[in-house]
Amino acid sequence: MDDDDETPVLSGSALDALKEFYADRDARQKQFEDLKAGAEADAALSMETFAEDWNQSQFWYSDETATVLAEQLLRGADGSTTIAAVSAPSVFIQLKNILAKSGKADDEKPKLYLLEFDERFNVFPEFVFYDFKTPLKLPAQMRGTVDHIICDPPFLSEECQTKAAMTVRWLSKWSTAEKSLEAEQRAASRLIVCTGERMEKVVTKLYRPQGLATTTFEPVHKNGLSNEFFCYANFECEQWKWRS
Repeated sequence: MDDDDETPVLSGSALDALKEFYADRDARQKQFEDLKAGAEADAALSMETFAEDWNQSQFWYSDETATVLAEQLLRGADGSTTIAAVSAPSVFIQLKNILAKSGKADDEKPKLYLLEFDERFNVFPEFVFYDFKTPLKLPAQMRGTVDHIICDPPFLSEECQTKAAMTVRWLSKWSTAEKSLEAEQRAASRLIVCTGERMEKVVTKLYRPQGLATTTFEPVHKNGLSNEFFCYANFECEQWKWRS
């Protein structure tokens, strides 16, 4: 028989590697199925399923940091409030967890949005695909509807920060309020931006109309981050004050 007609046979090591690949794939698929079921059933959620992709500049917050930020976004929120996490999925997860434990009825809980580039997060019904390069390419019905916002632009560049700020302004209620109501809307809003220390001048300039300033709170990332990270906000609280 001609050698070309022989069926190729994998070596033992190649077969083992192939089995491991399929086992990992099936395990990850089950994780996502469980996660989706948990999201629908208000079960406790974790970022462990979502491995960081440093090529996409993904650096998740520690659970403690994410919880602090989520708690502040929820302060004063009720069933008429809308909260958006822009490129901050670890905070979104803690928002979901806190609300699941709150015992509140669905109509008493604020509406949530997760604006995120990573489509793994589309297991959540609150997911909205977001690419900072097209900052206003979002569902039209979202414009001017959001009360509390956290934004963590994925890259430490002026272009990324500026386009993310365009998104924040487009989403926010205070940007579309009548002049007579604008100050009131701004005062009632909660805006948090977490990004690198070297972006301080850019960020405070971009959000000056919203009263954003550098705070004393320093976000911690789960797996460490070499860049010094700051938290900027338009309000003070028990967790932070504005830096002098």
